Amino acid sequence: MGSAIEAAGSTGKACILAMGKAFPNQLVMQDYLVDSYFKDIDCTDSALKQKLAHLCKSTTVKTRYVVMNEEILSENPSLLVETEPTVARRLELAQAAVTQMATEAARACLAQWARPASEITHLVYVSSSEARFPGGDVFLAQALDLSPATRRLALFFSGCSGGVLGLRAAKDLAENNPGSRILLATAETTLLGFKPPSQPRAYDLVGAALFGDGAAAVLLGAAPFSPPESPLLELHLTAQILLPNTHHIIDGRLSEHGVGFKLDRALPLFIEAEVEGFCKGLLSRGGLSGLELNGLFWAVHPGGPAILNRVESRLGLLPDRLAASRRALRDFGNASSNTIVYVLEYILEERRKALQGPGWGLVLAFGPGITFEGILARSLV
Repeated sequence: MGSAIEAAGSTGKACILAMGKAFPNQLVMQDYLVDSYFKDIDCTDSALKQKLAHLCKSTTVKTRYVVMNEEILSENPSLLVETEPTVARRLELAQAAVTQMATEAARACLAQWARPASEITHLVYVSSSEARFPGGDVFLAQALDLSPATRRLALFFSGCSGGVLGLRAAKDLAENNPGSRILLATAETTLLGFKPPSQPRAYDLVGAALFGDGAAAVLLGAAPFSPPESPLLELHLTAQILLPNTHHIIDGRLSEHGVGFKLDRALPLFIEAEVEGFCKGLLSRGGLSGLELNGLFWAVHPGGPAILNRVESRLGLLPDRLAASRRALRDFGNASSNTIVYVLEYILEERRKALQGPGWGLVLAFGPGITFEGILARSLV
């Protein structure tokens, strides 16, 4: 591993040096969700209950963490009334939650980094779960007691691609500011979009079955590295593309009732149609066109099982290539921008266990636009 780290130091590329995560206290066990969910929302519609039961099985999710709980609902009964203007209260609850989770994830990351927080030069903050100014970057910087001179960048409403977008921004900052150390934090909650289901809007049950809450943090920097820093992953090249005329496929609207989301059923098909060219373009730019796709590691944001299945099929990947993405989906659900960090943690864990050593891979996410975000990366463990 030493030679790989020395090589990373000679490239001048940004590296991930540490990672952390955090979750709210409410753990949702998917096997018991249906009865508890309909009890909490005081709904007796058997058809909707049957639909949620089907969705819970098809998502492959086993556990998730959520901010919403019985106490919040009992103290805020208006959240269960579709016509009530609840956005102000939802934002109040959500913003307190994302600040707390981001702080906890950042502290876990800093503990792994084992260097003082005073050495952080830049903060990148990502969230689609707040609408305020100053934004969550300010409250996180204060909670961590970062220097007032820390340079902040806040990225909002990028949805599921936000984590890779944040990594791309942090990479650029690290490589263009010698000696810098970048803290990236992402934090998300589904509280803004929580709604009791109804027959005209049965789609809302997808959120109840698939999405989770949480936060993640990543510490990045480029060489030289100071003890006890040990680079985990080198971020070599990045790419972003926007698919023309697809802005309606992932649709989110903030209103007086909260956030309303709609994912078109065609989303996996759009991703399938473009993912091969996108990935091969990244490899070509890196001079790695000859690499076998099954020889790479794959960190793909698990937007849902249909997306992972389409990516796997289109690229001809062996089942184990997306194991980390499927594991993250199983354990945390689709936690929006945070999830890619959970996937990367699992990949590095698996590579350590298998004693695989350094190797190339791709980090991918798909968000509103439709936007593709990608990073050609090299594992150093």
